[in-house]
Amino acid sequence: MTEDLLAGSSIGAVEVTVPASSANLGSGFDALGLALGLYDVIEARVRPQGLEITVEGEGADEVDRDESHLVVRALRAAGEVIGFRPTGLELRCRNAIPHSRGLGSSAAAIVAGVAAAYGLAGIDVDDRALQVAAEFEGHADNAAASLLGGLVLAWTEGDRYRAMRLEPHSGIRPILLIPGESSKTSVTRQLLPDRVPHPDAAFAAGRAALAVQAITARPDLLLPATADRLHQDYREAAWPASLRMVKILREHGLAATISGAGPTVMVLTQDGKLPDGVDLAGFDARELPVDRQGVQVRAV
Repeated sequence: MTEDLLAGSSIGAVEVTVPASSANLGSGFDALGLALGLYDVIEARVRPQGLEITVEGEGADEVDRDESHLVVRALRAAGEVIGFRPTGLELRCRNAIPHSRGLGSSAAAIVAGVAAAYGLAGIDVDDRALQVAAEFEGHADNAAASLLGGLVLAWTEGDRYRAMRLEPHSGIRPILLIPGESSKTSVTRQLLPDRVPHPDAAFAAGRAALAVQAITARPDLLLPATADRLHQDYREAAWPASLRMVKILREHGLAATISGAGPTVMVLTQDGKLPDGVDLAGFDARELPVDRQGVQVRAV
């Protein structure tokens, strides 16, 4: 590692575009994630000293403007791994991913910071990036989706985070129902039991395996493939209206799930349509494409 790289960078500034994500997809708790075509854009620039952060869009009034900013923390963490330690930074964040809605906003910020470190250092993103990003959240489904794009299957081997990217079927058209209220992962995880009945665990294993086939090749199987017995019902107290919407849509034959830690509802459709007569009051309905590229970095 050269002294120039340790002190500054080989590229003065980069623009990072990072997609939102939906984790779990019903049956694949902490294992499946899908990248979505809704993006945060971060411009990171090396400066001689100090830290300057500007934020516009989602969360602009909520996020810190110092070293505790999540993008900065992730950038510093990745920098330690690759030997990149800039003395000063300037960040300009344009956020489109809603915060605390189950759309992977935290994971997107983390992946953006990690990718920015690699980009500023003039290094291609490698396998270490997922490890750094996933360590922030303790699971890799959202981070892997934002990093790799498409459908991801995430798992751990000891203390290592792993992920495989799969290509989603071209006919899948996600619809997101985003409510006004927010939800924290740290809170909803506390609602999960330490143990589940063996039949429920067996059910989950089979449906998660089926979900991989359904999302990549057989979208006609999306409804049974996204059925869940591991997490959604246990967390009903956190978002009763969202879970009620999931059940209504599933009764209409649609593969509806809680997106990540909620409260957003993810509907995997094949036609981009919702049933007539379903009351969507309180939800902002958005059809979003599947993102198939993952995080993108370019010099500016």
